[in-house]
Amino acid sequence: MNSKYKLILQDIQAVLDRDPATRSKIEVVICSSGLHAIWCYRLTHWLWQRKFYLLARILSQIARFLTGIEIHPGAKIGYGFMIDHGMGVVIGETAEIGNNVTLYHDVTLGGRKLFDEKGNKLKKRHPTIGDNVTIGSGAQILGPISLGNNVKIGSNAIVIHDIPDNSTVVNTPAYIVQKSHTSAKDFCAYGIEPEKTVSTSTSKKSAVRKKSDK
Repeated sequence: MNSKYKLILQDIQAVLDRDPATRSKIEVVICSSGLHAIWCYRLTHWLWQRKFYLLARILSQIARFLTGIEIHPGAKIGYGFMIDHGMGVVIGETAEIGNNVTLYHDVTLGGRKLFDEKGNKLKKRHPTIGDNVTIGSGAQILGPISLGNNVKIGSNAIVIHDIPDNSTVVNTPAYIVQKSHTSAKDFCAYGIEPEKTVSTSTSKKSAVRKKSDK
């Protein structure tokens, strides 16, 4: 099978597998704004690789206007990528995203600074995301950091440091509340495993409160 055609099918299947509100492939193709944005990105990235920079940027801005999702043509994105709901998602130029990654609305994969200590423009400004990662709505992943495989980022977390494999991360600034050995099939909507995460997070906060009371 042609690799480009296979990539398109994988993008469709990713929505079917992870969005219970979607019932058919035709519904995905017609109604998924996240999928529309990803397909526009696939085209603009192809143009970007062939140095049609201005045309790629113009088309990406049109896609942004139509979908509310901004993906820079220079970003690198693997197969099985899904953006659920989508509005407000921003993915920067040097971001790298692995396979089977899920993003929810208002997620930013952004930069923190333009220049290094010597005043030179940074070539790598945005995050690198591993495989099978879920990033909840409103999360901000900032700077040239790395998220390992099977990482789950809770909604509204602000992540500015590297995160190892198999970690669940919450809060602002974000910290690890759980390490697990989940497989790619253990998909968690919005990057949160409710029962384990809430109990762990609550116990940590209680411990902090007890210390402060003393």
